[in-house]
Parts: sequence; C-alpha cells; structure tokens
Amino acid sequence: MGRNRSAVLGTGQTKYVAKRTDVTMAGMIREAIDRALADAQVTMDEIDAIVIGKAPDLFEGNMMPELAMAEAIGAVGKQMIRVHTAGSVGGSTAIVGSSMVSSGVHRRVLAVSWEKQSESNAMWALSIAVPFTMPVGAGAGGFFAPHVRAYINNSGAPGHIGAMVATKDRLNGAKNPLAHLQQPDITVEKVIASHMLWDPIRYDETCPSSDGACAVVIGDEAAADAAIADGRSVAWVHATAMRTEPLSYSHRNVVSPQAGRDAAAALWRDAGITNPLEEIDAAEIYVPFSWFEPMWLENLGFMPENEGWKLTEAGETAIGGKLPVNASGGVLSSNPIGASGMIRCAEAAIQVMGKAGDHQVEGARKAFGHAYGGGSQYFSMWVVGADKP
Repeated sequence: MGRNRSAVLGTGQTKYVAKRTDVTMAGMIREAIDRALADAQVTMDEIDAIVIGKAPDLFEGNMMPELAMAEAIGAVGKQMIRVHTAGSVGGSTAIVGSSMVSSGVHRRVLAVSWEKQSESNAMWALSIAVPFTMPVGAGAGGFFAPHVRAYINNSGAPGHIGAMVATKDRLNGAKNPLAHLQQPDITVEKVIASHMLWDPIRYDETCPSSDGACAVVIGDEAAADAAIADGRSVAWVHATAMRTEPLSYSHRNVVSPQAGRDAAAALWRDAGITNPLEEIDAAEIYVPFSWFEPMWLENLGFMPENEGWKLTEAGETAIGGKLPVNASGGVLSSNPIGASGMIRCAEAAIQVMGKAGDHQVEGARKAFGHAYGGGSQYFSMWVVGADKP
C-alpha cells in the first residue's frame, strides 16, 4: 500500500439507467465528479491528479474519449492517467488513485470511471475475433456459462442458488435509489421462470446494460484527519491488491482463477485479516451473473472450495446475514461496465462511512470491494475501514 495512509474522503455516483440521452458522455461524468467533490467538501483546485478508467473503447464506440474531455473533467493542468484492465477497470482505477496518495506523490486524487453503453454495442465488441483465440460469438454470457456449469458440477450446488442470488441482489437494489433495475416484487420463482439464455444462466440472473459514472476522492492522512476533526466520516484504505493471469493456458482453473486467489491472499495479509468471513462486515463483489457469488466466495477465501453456495443458501449473504454481499444491488442491478468495479469500491467505502441509507449494513466497520474483468483474468480489490489502520 505504500508507507503513507490514504482514505476515501467522498464518493459520487449518477443514477444508473439504460440510456442517458439527456447528457453527453462528459456531462454524465461531471455529475459523478461534482457529487464526489461535494461529498468530500473539496474543490477541483484542491485535486492534484485525476485517474480515469473505462472499459474497452469499442464498448462505447469512442476512441480515447478522455483526451477530448480533459477540460470538462477538470484535468487540464493536472496529471491525468488512464487505467485499463477490461471489466475490472473501475476497481483498478480506484486502487491506482489510492496508490498515488499512499506513495506520497499527491495529497488528493480524484478517480473516476464510467460507461455509456447505449452509444455502442458491447455484445458486438465482445464477440469479435481475438488473435490466436476462437471467437465466442455469444458475448460475456456465452463465455462464462461453461464456467458456471463446471462449478455446479464440481460443487454439487442445487439449481436454485443462482435464482436466490439474483433475488437477493435485486431486492437490495430496490433499496438503492441509484440502482438501474428496481424490482421490489422479484421472487425466486419469477427468476426461475425467466427465459434461459445460456444454460444454466437465465435472463433474470444476468446484469443489465447501463449508462453511468462513479467517482471517488482519495486523500492523504492529513486530509482525512482534517475531515474527521470537522465531524465527517472517511473510509481508510487498509490494503489493496491487483493480479492478472493469461486468458488461456493449459490446465487453467477458470472456476477459481489463480490470479483471484493470489490477489485475495495478498489483500488479507496486508490488511492483517486472518479470517475474512468473520472480520469483514460487508462485501461488494463483482457478480454480473448470479452464480458468480458462490464461485467468488470460494476464490476469495470467504468459504472453502465447493462450499460457497452453502453460505448463499443459508441466507447469510443477505443484509442482516453473516456476510452481506452486494447490499447496493451489485452488478446484477446496475452495470455501466467501466464503472462497475469502482462502484463496488465506492459502495464498500459508503458502508463504513455510514452513508448507505436504506441499504446500510448496520455496524459496518470494515468492508471489501472487488472487481474482475476479461476472461476472469484481471482482479482488483481493496479493504476499507472506519478505523485508521
């Protein structure tokens, strides 16, 4: 993490919807930035650097938009860095922003990520041929469905687990006014009755396509201490981790990728956590297809191999359970791809800052934010806490 402490001073998000026809990409991003600055009670003049992240340019049909938007997002005259790690980019962007502060290079950094999927076609972008790799031709769902089938086969998980996750996350999303999908009347039975898209993934077990942006302001220890002295809460960054592995190699474990396990092990070590299931109060885990909740619970070390689904089935990942997962509604309720990972990190911070409103996890002091991208090959994650590490 570096020798210096860093903390989230403020967060800002747009309302996530299918199409933002009322604003340009720059205008949408500025909404999140302005809300983060207001939440942190700082001005753009007090920001030393800006870190931006988004999904591949083909997802929006706009090449290097950050260059054209530099003035609109307040980056002129400041250091600006773009981060790109496929679907995990939002989480990676937050972590890079944190590292720029913890390294002692900057006092306050603004990190922002976004997606305006409505202006292009992510399904097409995901289906084009990649050199030396057979084209999927079916987007993300077609790529990940065999991984889910392998998990079900390995673990013996009953078929209703995916529907339980989708129902839980959508009910949580109905408590979050910013969430794209608002389905307070969803039930397990309704999810199971929805159309099968990629066996065993049903329509209601998949994420939406969203437009939206998320931003966080990260400050150094002095800035965080000043905020606390002023009566405001912050989210101290206890540890961060990022790991990557190749898309394809012999005997690769696609159900529980090595990079995810390595990143989690490094994170728990650096955060001083020996039992994450007992020590983490709230988790925001990147779950674009419902079955990934039990898969990632195992990959991240919350549960033993082949037993992640048991925590879900017991209701322990719901708000009020042993490990509330995706109290915000998660990726299953809002999915602006480039921002989805940062939303996980921001929502973890919001929990320990006590600002989550109707989806607040009572007594949350330590929270986990997670993102993955590509073919389950890029991983980024952090632990934030109400207490100074």
